[in-house]
Amino acid sequence: METTSWNLDPTHSEVGFKIKHLMISNVRGSFNVINASVQNSGNDFSNSNILFTAAVDSINTGNEQRDGHLKTGDFFNAEQFPEIRFESTAYDQNSGKLDGKLTIKGVSKPVSLTAEFNGLGKDPWGNEKAGFSVHGKINRTDFGLTYNAALETGGVLLGEDIQLSADVQFVKQK
Repeated sequence: METTSWNLDPTHSEVGFKIKHLMISNVRGSFNVINASVQNSGNDFSNSNILFTAAVDSINTGNEQRDGHLKTGDFFNAEQFPEIRFESTAYDQNSGKLDGKLTIKGVSKPVSLTAEFNGLGKDPWGNEKAGFSVHGKINRTDFGLTYNAALETGGVLLGEDIQLSADVQFVKQK
């Protein structure tokens, strides 16, 4: 069967995360510069080749001071590691299981995510689109994101688990 190529529509896509702060609430963030491509057969996305990247320098938590700190060596070290990268190793459209290799701060680890296929549609200009919602959880310390501080009241400043979420739309290439 013929290979079909799809490119991310960044104006209709978002990739975000949340992390526990002070052990009592979540802080959310996103990446403003993202890119992704999918190679598959026809309209079945099982066993697709998926490549996703996010520019670390585009991190946005709604607070410039925090964003600046996240770009330093305490966290992502954007100067030395400018990109977060995910490459799929397997995807089952029916079960929604998406496996791949995630690279953050030069550390690559296998991850398992849930990717719900939301269907196909055409925009008013005749472009065929495919939509997905992706969710998962990673441990940030597995990727060298170990900065933390003990709290006077017990516990730590930041949780280890990062909740990932993405709503993405792809455009079929002609």
